[in-house]
Amino acid sequence: MQEQPSGTDPVDRLDPVVLHHIVNTLGWPDLRPLQKAAVGPLMDGEDAILLAPTAGGKTEAATFPLLSAMRENRWAGTSVLYLAPLKALLNNLVHRVDSYAQWLGRRAALWHGDTPESVRRRIRTDSPDFLLTTPESLEAMLISVKTDHAHMLGGVRAVVVDEVHAFAGDDRGWHLLAVLERLERLTGHRIQRLGLSATVGNPDTLLTWLQGACPSERPGRVVAPGVILPASASELPRPAGEVELDYVGSLANAAKVISALHQGEKRLVFCDSRKQVEELGAALRARDVTVFLSHASLSTDERARSEQAFAEARDCVIVSTSTLELGIDVGDLDRVIQIDSPSSVASFLQRIGRTGRRAGTSRNCLFLATRPDLLLQAAGMLSLWARGWVEPVTPPPSPRHLVAQQILAVTLQEHRIGDRLWPEQWNGLAPFDRSASPLLSHLVSEGFLDSDGGMLFIGPEAEKHFGRRHFMELTASFTAPPEFTVLAGRTEIGTTDPSVLTEERPGPRRLLLAGRSWQVTFIDWARRRAFVEPVEDGGVAKWQGSEARGLSYALTRAMREVLLGTDPDVKLTRRATAALAELRMDRAPHEVHPAGTLLVRDADAARWWTWAGYRANATLASSLGNLADPVQRPTDTHIRLRQDLSLADWKAARAELPDSLTLPTVDPRAVRGLKFSVALPPRIATATLAERLADFDGALRTAKEPVRVEWPA
Repeated sequence: MQEQPSGTDPVDRLDPVVLHHIVNTLGWPDLRPLQKAAVGPLMDGEDAILLAPTAGGKTEAATFPLLSAMRENRWAGTSVLYLAPLKALLNNLVHRVDSYAQWLGRRAALWHGDTPESVRRRIRTDSPDFLLTTPESLEAMLISVKTDHAHMLGGVRAVVVDEVHAFAGDDRGWHLLAVLERLERLTGHRIQRLGLSATVGNPDTLLTWLQGACPSERPGRVVAPGVILPASASELPRPAGEVELDYVGSLANAAKVISALHQGEKRLVFCDSRKQVEELGAALRARDVTVFLSHASLSTDERARSEQAFAEARDCVIVSTSTLELGIDVGDLDRVIQIDSPSSVASFLQRIGRTGRRAGTSRNCLFLATRPDLLLQAAGMLSLWARGWVEPVTPPPSPRHLVAQQILAVTLQEHRIGDRLWPEQWNGLAPFDRSASPLLSHLVSEGFLDSDGGMLFIGPEAEKHFGRRHFMELTASFTAPPEFTVLAGRTEIGTTDPSVLTEERPGPRRLLLAGRSWQVTFIDWARRRAFVEPVEDGGVAKWQGSEARGLSYALTRAMREVLLGTDPDVKLTRRATAALAELRMDRAPHEVHPAGTLLVRDADAARWWTWAGYRANATLASSLGNLADPVQRPTDTHIRLRQDLSLADWKAARAELPDSLTLPTVDPRAVRGLKFSVALPPRIATATLAERLADFDGALRTAKEPVRVEWPA
């Protein structure tokens, strides 16, 4: 590793042409601390995590040193891959990266699911220096018979993973790591790995994760604004910002407040369901607010029109789910408004980071809680934020379904693989290593793979389940529920849940989409299309899976502290203060106790108020066996017990809990939501879901706490 001479400005290592354009084309007098700190490690070929708030210059911190290394080391062809979780984010970045590349006579190009085939043909024959894509599209290139893999990807030297935390926390992260190992296998050399993130509580662990197989053999470091780590996340300062928590009591009242406040400003409003986005959008439009919408069930064109119009307008509102949480540029924002609460501090940091980008402005967020329980959640989340706490990013355990997917994908890529040498494709990366041999045997025995002469080939069951559209079904690591495409004439508006078209309702069938009501005129059931025409009102919005997942142990415990009297260190309106006081008066005596958890039995039920989060409570409920209510599922806050439970039975079961925790019970029907589960033995698929639902740490901490018992005689 090259050492920087004492007193030398790191910027001097950049290519002179790059440095010239930074000063003269961009007009920057200097680089930011993060960008300076990144120059040495990146030009030395180190793996790195670059940490900075949203709009903190992470793209430039990665691109400028890589451009300089590209010139210094005479990299040719596609030498840098820039991966991101969203196509819209790549669309937003490609012109900026290309403008930087052109300083050195290089170029950048875009390849994802919406890229026309004519553009892909040009990329295959005339390789760009930077290729911006998604992991799914990268795998599609690897398995495509149209692509000369060695020619197109054999010269890759570095991979930049934008919003790396968004990958690491779910199955797309496992998919990303597996594809990167296969890419290294193809190139025959180590590929430098760089992750960009604004919000992560465990950056050093995230770096080790990103390095994949044998991280100890790869030099790397975490680079944050003004400081070279690794160091704990607690050393990163809490971002300054103006945060206010208000209680409005309903979505209609939220629309009233938004329409009255901050007129003449650009406001970005976050909701946590598509249904809420649609209903708030319609309510704002009814109040003559210029409003635009963005969520995953709107068509690409509809979202692009909204985001472009919002970027160019002034006095307006855009209402969005998390689709605008990541680094997509929608112009200069004045305000961020949050309806209710996101489920994590990391998500909130992304959202508040959309503001305060102009000189003389500060980051801000106004919370408008529509229900008392969501006011409590917002207060708990803000308490964690005020302490400078951010969730650690933890990959979901036991990705056996993705191991099966990867074995099938690499067989497609290579046309055949050896029945003993297949683990080499992932360079020993667990769990894609020899420990997956039982899964391989299952794939062969069930016909997903054929075996002949020591070689494995794609079998008839893989063709049957994944062979449509040239095996494109094999490249997506998540399952989306089936939806109907909604068209007004030839214009695609978006998609809707089939239940909106089938459930019994009086009057004409109307749906709410893009913030407007539409009346259904014709349904093409075979092609899953609904044709509509605009109407004044009466539309219904509904999607499967739009409900929030269970809350974490840390967030639920923070909510408990709020009930016990702790206020978050933010501005509280009089309405919020009064609503919190009422919550404490109504709920605290029966749900929380400062000395530990609370077991309450009354005429209605027996409830154990653990405040441990859904996953820990599901683990505890399963471990209690037949003492838990067999009908009522656990919640984030409590476990319902059998009404005929005796105090003696409870004491005996609780004494055994710390040593007898078991996996949560999983409904076998839930396995259908696990992508590629059809390629797993049913027992293994169910166990995979159970392991992902468990929180043994939270359950154990809760099981060891004192319990106050309120048990009437």
